Amino acid sequence: DFLPLKCDACEQIFCTDHIAYAQHDCTSAYKKDVQVPVCPLCNTPVPVRRGEMPDVVVGEHIDRDCKSDPAQRKRKIFTNKCLKPGCKQKEMMKVICDQCHKNYCLKHRHPLDHDCSGAGRPLSKAG
Repeated sequence: DFLPLKCDACEQIFCTDHIAYAQHDCTSAYKKDVQVPVCPLCNTPVPVRRGEMPDVVVGEHIDRDCKSDPAQRKRKIFTNKCLKPGCKQKEMMKVICDQCHKNYCLKHRHPLDHDCSGAGRPLSKAG
């Protein structure tokens, strides 16, 4: 059968021997190939929307959501949580207030920024 067939992914013309995605090394096969990739570190399926590159989505999963040991060690750098109520910022290093001796983020490190209740007297607003 030598009828020309159009690839539904890349829209090029092929014969019946080369119409399969693998036979003509289709660069757009990921748009039509509906397979769910599995994370190589935690072995969980990673959902991929149509038109997205599976490699990119799995890479983002490893950077953000992966429960594997190497991925979590990479994210545990920022462990020092700010103690100001409502702030969820974490810092790499501890930033301890000289007056109340509590840990804060860089934004709330000054006594006036975290309503310090320490023993020292508050600094002036001009300083």
